[in-house]
Amino acid sequence: MVVERFSQNVINSGLFRLYIGTGFFATLIFFVINAQLFTPLEMIIGIMAITTILKGISNIMLSMIISLFSLENKKTEIEFNYNEEKIDAMMNELNVQEIVASEKS
Repeated sequence: MVVERFSQNVINSGLFRLYIGTGFFATLIFFVINAQLFTPLEMIIGIMAITTILKGISNIMLSMIISLFSLENKKTEIEFNYNEEKIDAMMNELNVQEIVASEKS
């Protein structure tokens, strides 16, 4: 669940979309500047191929970020929060028992 949330945050940040968009427009500009060297079909195929390659590279980068992300700190934080909530619930239950016992007296 932590990895899913982390990967969703990375994806939703728009960093990879910006990377792919920048690569797409850089390729487009390259082909427009060098239009005398390429036919329109070569330009279209080149732009599609490079955009696909950039999408693949961004997916590889995302998988490497997720695989290299250390979950030890997050695991201890989640365990600490769970134990804290459990102790708080037990303290509240003890307070209720003390109040009920004091009312009976």
